[in-house]
Amino acid sequence: MLIDLKRCVGCDACTMACKSEHATPPGVFFARVYRHFYGKYPNVKGFFLPVLCNQCDDAPCLKSCPSGAIYRTPEGIVLVDEEKCVGARACEAACPYGHMFFFQGDGQYFKELGYVTPLEELHLRYRRANTAMKCNFCYHRLKEGKEPACVVVCPAECRIFGDLDDPESKPNKYLREQRPGEQPIPIRPEAGTRPKVLYLP
Repeated sequence: MLIDLKRCVGCDACTMACKSEHATPPGVFFARVYRHFYGKYPNVKGFFLPVLCNQCDDAPCLKSCPSGAIYRTPEGIVLVDEEKCVGARACEAACPYGHMFFFQGDGQYFKELGYVTPLEELHLRYRRANTAMKCNFCYHRLKEGKEPACVVVCPAECRIFGDLDDPESKPNKYLREQRPGEQPIPIRPEAGTRPKVLYLP
């Protein structure tokens, strides 16, 4: 995934689309947008940084998992097998980006009122308690030939998804046509994880 930071307006459409697509529990957001405002009124500017799992080529979460629950698909996407997860949380500690989450099983917004929303019913029904969870590039959508939900919903079209090894893919065409001569960079390159989410500053 290529993310053009010049285009991001910090609207959180990606955050909400992801929340809806994956029915994540309270406090768990696979797609987040960090905000930083600087300057002095009336000359204030904002900087928005959308983040998600980087699907690293050298994934610390995968290497640290004691049960082998974290694996890589043939397409290179890092997934969690909830049936194998033993809840050790080593992956959560190993991720240098803070993109591993842990589902403890309680996930209800209105527990005190005795009300469960339809979205909560989904994650309570289909998720095992005490398991790791993370962004999976909407792997279920990719298998249907669709793009990740965060890419589809972005009104600024700052997320470009495709195969960077293919010269005719959407990201490579975007680089040639919109940002010629510029090279995308990873977040936290010092971590040495070779992430598959790259940014145009």
